[in-house]
Amino acid sequence: MSVELVIATPLLLLVLLLIVQFTLWSHATHLAQAAASRGLAAARIHEATAAEGHHAASSLLDSLGTATLTEISIDVDRDTDLASARITGRATSVVPGLHLPVRAAASGPVERVVPAVPGARNGGASR
Repeated sequence: MSVELVIATPLLLLVLLLIVQFTLWSHATHLAQAAASRGLAAARIHEATAAEGHHAASSLLDSLGTATLTEISIDVDRDTDLASARITGRATSVVPGLHLPVRAAASGPVERVVPAVPGARNGGASR
C-alpha cells in the first residue's frame, strides 16, 4: 500500500497542477482577447489612431491586472481601410518549465463617414 501511495501521490499532484496551469492559460487567453477587442474598437473609430487603440488595450489590461498574463506585447495597426490589434504574452506558470504562450487578435474595417444622399430617408431605405 505505501509503494502505491508513493507513486500515486506525486502523479495526482502533477495532474492537479496541470489542471490549474491550463485554467490559468485559458484565463490569460480571455484577457488577451478582451484587450485585443478593446484596442480594435478604439482604433477603428472615425479619425482615431493606432496609439489610441494601444492605449485602450493597455489600460484594460492594467485595470484587469497582469498577474495571469505576463510578458505582454501590444501591437495595434490602422490604415485607411483596416484596423487590427494583436496581443501576445505568456500565461503565469505554476508547473516548473511549462511556459504557455498566449496570442489574441482582432481586426475590422475602419469606420467611415458617408455623406447623406439628397432626398434619402432612413439611411437610404425606400418605403
